[in-house]
Amino acid sequence: MKQGIVFVVSAPSGAGKHSVLHPIMARDPNIKYSISATTRPPRTGELDGRDYHFLSEAEFRRRLKAGEFAESANVYRHLYGTLHSELDRRIVSGKDVVLEIDVQGMRNLKRMRPDAVTVFILPPSIESLAQRLRGRGANDEGDMALRIENARGEMAASNEYDYIVVNDKLEDAIADMEAIIRAERCRNRRPQNG
Repeated sequence: MKQGIVFVVSAPSGAGKHSVLHPIMARDPNIKYSISATTRPPRTGELDGRDYHFLSEAEFRRRLKAGEFAESANVYRHLYGTLHSELDRRIVSGKDVVLEIDVQGMRNLKRMRPDAVTVFILPPSIESLAQRLRGRGANDEGDMALRIENARGEMAASNEYDYIVVNDKLEDAIADMEAIIRAERCRNRRPQNG
């Protein structure tokens, strides 16, 4: 059986990562999300094991020290990470796996899994990103300023990714992401993990 492919997708907050990925995931039964672990508390409606693996900070750090994470990062004062067991379970079954992680998580994962395919979703401009964030109405001005500043740094790192998808028109961004998935599934050789 052919092993699945690991797709790492990063984007600044508000760039539309979920809007691009959700229709693809709904149509394609051979691609699944990797469920990340986090120390942040569950939000309303989130379930442990479905949305995240919710861990205490002590448990997260114990597992990190034991080498159980393929990648981890500290984001907005909470720890996030991808468990090796979560990745392995999916790819061994032949399913492709999508990880939604930030730039520092991508760098960590790419060192351990050079075969991972990395995709960065860009907004058409920083101004449009700010407009999208304001449209959510979920962030105060201080939080918005921090997210915009972080977005500038993340966007500067987009050249480290295998592919860039600009989410200007959603249907075009979805088509581009689907084309990347198809191309990688047709690839003859993949880099080997070290």
